[in-house]
Amino acid sequence: MPDAILKPTYQTQAERTSRTETFKTATMAVVKALAEKPETTVVFTAAANQKSAVNPAGTEVRLPLPPQKMTREHVVRLRGAADAAAMRLKHHDVAVHARRMPVNKEAVEAYNAMEQARVEALGARQFTGVGQNLSGAFEQRLAAEGYHMAREYGHIERTEALKVLVHAACNAVSLGATGKHVQSIVQAALGSKLERNLTDLAAHIDDQKKSADILRRLIEDLDLEKDNLQEMEREQEKGDDNEQNPDQDNNEDQDDDNDAKQQGAENGETGSRPQDTRAETSEEEQGEGEGAPAQVMDTDAEAESKSARPPTGHNQRGGGERYKMFTTRFDQVEEAADLCDPEELARLRLQLDRQLAHLQGVVSRLANRLQRKLMAQQQRSWEFDLEEGLLDAGRLSRIVTNPTHSLSFKREKETQFRDTVVSLLIDNSGSMRGRPITIAAMTADLLARTLERCGVKVEILGFTTSQWKGGQSRKLWTDAGKPASPGRLNDLRHIIYKSADMPWRRARRNLGLMLREGILKENIDGEALAWAHNRLAARGEQRRILMVISDGAPVDDSTLSVNPGNYLEQHLREVISYIENTSEVQLLAIGIGHDVTRYYRRAVTLMDADELGGAVMSQLTDLFEEDDTGYGMAAPLVM
Repeated sequence: MPDAILKPTYQTQAERTSRTETFKTATMAVVKALAEKPETTVVFTAAANQKSAVNPAGTEVRLPLPPQKMTREHVVRLRGAADAAAMRLKHHDVAVHARRMPVNKEAVEAYNAMEQARVEALGARQFTGVGQNLSGAFEQRLAAEGYHMAREYGHIERTEALKVLVHAACNAVSLGATGKHVQSIVQAALGSKLERNLTDLAAHIDDQKKSADILRRLIEDLDLEKDNLQEMEREQEKGDDNEQNPDQDNNEDQDDDNDAKQQGAENGETGSRPQDTRAETSEEEQGEGEGAPAQVMDTDAEAESKSARPPTGHNQRGGGERYKMFTTRFDQVEEAADLCDPEELARLRLQLDRQLAHLQGVVSRLANRLQRKLMAQQQRSWEFDLEEGLLDAGRLSRIVTNPTHSLSFKREKETQFRDTVVSLLIDNSGSMRGRPITIAAMTADLLARTLERCGVKVEILGFTTSQWKGGQSRKLWTDAGKPASPGRLNDLRHIIYKSADMPWRRARRNLGLMLREGILKENIDGEALAWAHNRLAARGEQRRILMVISDGAPVDDSTLSVNPGNYLEQHLREVISYIENTSEVQLLAIGIGHDVTRYYRRAVTLMDADELGGAVMSQLTDLFEEDDTGYGMAAPLVM
């Protein structure tokens, strides 16, 4: 695409639109040509991020929507996203990728990131222009994340660090100044631990099966997951035998491929947890608790179901089995201030304020718009033609002609505005780490300040687990002999960042806790949603609004390894159905990088976390514009 499109010559709106459409048309053609898939649909949408998005079936690519006034940075971003998507379509096999998918969430993220780097390196080897586009976009993204200021490995997201190492090893996508800076930090931290496998990956970059095995070894080198290499090698040998004997066990192979493609569609391409290769968690992988439980409530293990455990990867609820918890003894409901010492909390709040500075402009304008909307609903009015009150100047002529007329007065009144409380429930899972959780914290801060000025109470809640891999609940289950179908098998941690009755000035420091390393773990959405709903149901405000911010489906390795594959998701759907169809609480959801419209009736999906602030304000504005009619008391949801 010629750079003339970037020149800020004096253009009319029509000319700018025409140039943007030309750029989009050219980009669509490039994606289809590079991928050699002319039937693929290319969509430009504001709900796509700079990394692009390819659906698992390879039939649709979503790219960032270019603005009317294009800059060089926008073009670099879009070209890189388009070429990355095209290379994924061309060189990525969903079934192979899913068949070797790890279990642990961090391992899945690392596996997906390195696979994307592999296909990008393949494309860069084939096309010099593709390599330049990918290099420019990658450098722009690293610089935008501030990695040029990183001083140690802990300051860099693992997925980006691994992509840098893969690109450096393959030597196809050249690294810019920020990329080389990240490379030096990561290599210094990891030493030669990954060197041999990275060299092997570069040598077998064009073979996805061998590359996938190497990626699994890299994940083991990073201690992200204890893999059973012997079992994986047996599976690989079985696959090789089947390739040599295509007529043998054809139906079985077809079923395996269909299962793998289905799991890839649900997990491999979205970064969610795979459910076809779940392994039991060893006791050594269980972390230590971070605090004493705030709730103590026992559930007898003898009440567990005696039905046989479903096979691994089973994805159906059987026999009408209801959601249950193995134990709630170790669950926690904690105040944010109790999870962090005051000095660190002050430091985290300062870090959030620095991040908030550059976002203040756009979201503050939206916040002011919401405030004007709320204040307009509370404006005063007058009652006329009264027998007493203030003299109505508009009736002076009537008073002069007929002084005995009694209906010549007026009285000021205030329009009734229903008491309102808004509860913001934020996913505190590990996949929110980085930009998404920072934006969520900033949005919660601005929302609380805005609505407080309008007399609307705001509650800010978070949900996660206190442990990885099940924690004390799983240990108790193991000690009890591992009874079948134990139900939820992890230690919940629900966090109160700001209660509805607490002023923002007293809670402002608490929001910094979201930026603390180690807080973000796993997410069990159904119970968190029921908890937040019940808190709202107990309040006396006439209008209660519950807004959920999440980046994916419920994920908990410990629970899903010993229950049906959709156990947590099904419970989430049941809770949502109850609230939407029975409760008077108004429920809406915002998904970051994940389609939540399949769960929630009123929802919006964002592929870029930077759009979160505007989406929250827009959704609330729409809610407040709705007709204020009869809301009664909400009934609590019984688990």
